[in-house]
Amino acid sequence: MAQGRRVERVASLIRREVSELLREGIRDERVGQGLVSVTTVEVAGDLQHCRIFVSVFGSESDRQQAMAGLKAATPFVKGELGRRLQLRRTPEVVFVLDRGIERGSSVLSLLNQLEQERGLRAEPPEAGEPDAGP
Repeated sequence: MAQGRRVERVASLIRREVSELLREGIRDERVGQGLVSVTTVEVAGDLQHCRIFVSVFGSESDRQQAMAGLKAATPFVKGELGRRLQLRRTPEVVFVLDRGIERGSSVLSLLNQLEQERGLRAEPPEAGEPDAGP
């Protein structure tokens, strides 16, 4: 059980440090074009591998360029994590595009659209119009 808490703590530290690096440390223009944020960090139980899920706000080309920039910056991020966290061995870092927020917003827009359509159907008829109901 203590091992699980350690993994969670390391994941939380990695998320904080990578978020700070995205704001201030990575100078690649491709990463700065879209708004990039860390959504989740998954660390393997042996602390050897780390998947960092990022969300990129912008067009599809912005997402692709940001992911290419993050892939190029991976050695820098790993080095900075090693210096900042002072772990015995720094995990291998892989950036993964998280499309969860994008899917969530599309679901919300569909729900809003359905609510508007229901509202239009539920409106009572005008005073001069005949009632269509039974």
